Amino acid sequence: MVARTLFHKIWEAHLVARRIDGREIIYMDRNIVHELHGPKAFEKLRKAARRVRRPDLTFAVQDHTISSQPDRDDTTNPEGTPFLRAQRAGAAEFGFRIFDVGDPDQGISHVIGPELGMVLPGATHCVPDSHAATVGALGALSFGCGTTELEHVLATQVLAMKRPKTMRINLEGRLQPHVTAKDVALHIVGTLGVSGANGHAVEYAGPVVRAMGIEARMTLCNLTVEMGGRSGFVAADETTLSWLEGRPFAPVGEDWNRALAYWRTMHSDEGARFDRDLTIDCSALEPQITWGITPGQVIGIRDSVPASLGEEASDQHAFTKALTYMDLQAGEPLQGLKVDRVFIGSCTNGRIPDLQEAAAIVRGRKVAEGVVAMISPGSTIVRREAEALGLDTVFRDAGFYWAESACSMCAGGNGDRGRPGERVISTTNRNFEGRQGPGVRTHLVSPGMAAAAAIAGAIVDVRQLAEA
Repeated sequence: MVARTLFHKIWEAHLVARRIDGREIIYMDRNIVHELHGPKAFEKLRKAARRVRRPDLTFAVQDHTISSQPDRDDTTNPEGTPFLRAQRAGAAEFGFRIFDVGDPDQGISHVIGPELGMVLPGATHCVPDSHAATVGALGALSFGCGTTELEHVLATQVLAMKRPKTMRINLEGRLQPHVTAKDVALHIVGTLGVSGANGHAVEYAGPVVRAMGIEARMTLCNLTVEMGGRSGFVAADETTLSWLEGRPFAPVGEDWNRALAYWRTMHSDEGARFDRDLTIDCSALEPQITWGITPGQVIGIRDSVPASLGEEASDQHAFTKALTYMDLQAGEPLQGLKVDRVFIGSCTNGRIPDLQEAAAIVRGRKVAEGVVAMISPGSTIVRREAEALGLDTVFRDAGFYWAESACSMCAGGNGDRGRPGERVISTTNRNFEGRQGPGVRTHLVSPGMAAAAAIAGAIVDVRQLAEA
């Protein structure tokens, strides 16, 4: 029998047909729709007199434009009001579940999908969002899509795609203290470049991955798109299965037992061949921080801004553009740079272990004068659990703003933005120009690094505070 990769096992199990244009039609097990793209797709369905084919497999969330302020409603962020109301109306009209404003399970799609058990090993998953790969941490194939594709998948429950190539990234060694999945992910993007995984489905493997908890694996998978990957995933193991058991949408009883037997076959076979097979030793990896305007422009915290990005004219142009926007010089160290704002949250780093990581640095300390520090948990469930653990008290006592769950400052779609010229330390996934507000200079880091910057009032090595 031919050895197969995990990607091929899932893809073939969901293959409906092959098109003459080279694309293949893949069945989607579940769809999660957020309010930025949902209403546009609903309007297309109405105009074509189509219905949602499987409302029982479709779920709606309010995350991108919903306010993060306490006691929020539809109008707290006026920019989001039409999106929130159109999303709610669409869910009612087409008959699927919505995790609405005020719902105890409300949250970011890539956070609540796994925590509610809607994403399962060996399954396919569609979200109209570029960071759909996050949930691949559970051994699923998850794909982002645009509005037109979303209309199609809602009407047919299938998605037409060109079959991706396969890539395996073996992460060897053992992470040093205070080096996290976020650091690993940023290092991979920096090593491969922002197009290094173009057109590939990326499987993360090796001892570093196996030692990670599920939340850390989600962080790792989250940044797959930042190097051009079509999907990113980790094969399910006993850690995965234990994490899923008992979650609201997970199978129960005999269905659970049958699912376990199937899920334990969902791994790449010994000897399976990948189009690309890479190994990265993480033993000496240090906390990472981006210096430029793409996630691939990243260095270790004790390094300095590079002297160049390459020999080509296009490389030099990109280098100069990044330095100018970030107000930096070639060869300049980042440590010691004053920071104005710190954000901890998002689908990248808004889960309980992320908040615990930050709280360990913050506990008993105060946010530096002049720094605005904010935490927006990835879901309302995460927020409740954090409060039950007393984490909110740790942050509030230090001077952090403890917000409601939302995408928040990741893209600023709910009004949470920095001010022009501010230097922001953020646990999100993109540091593009203007991403967190016009003229805002974003540095991507782990939760521990972000917490350390908030306390120090400057970019510092988290290990300095952790060991103090």
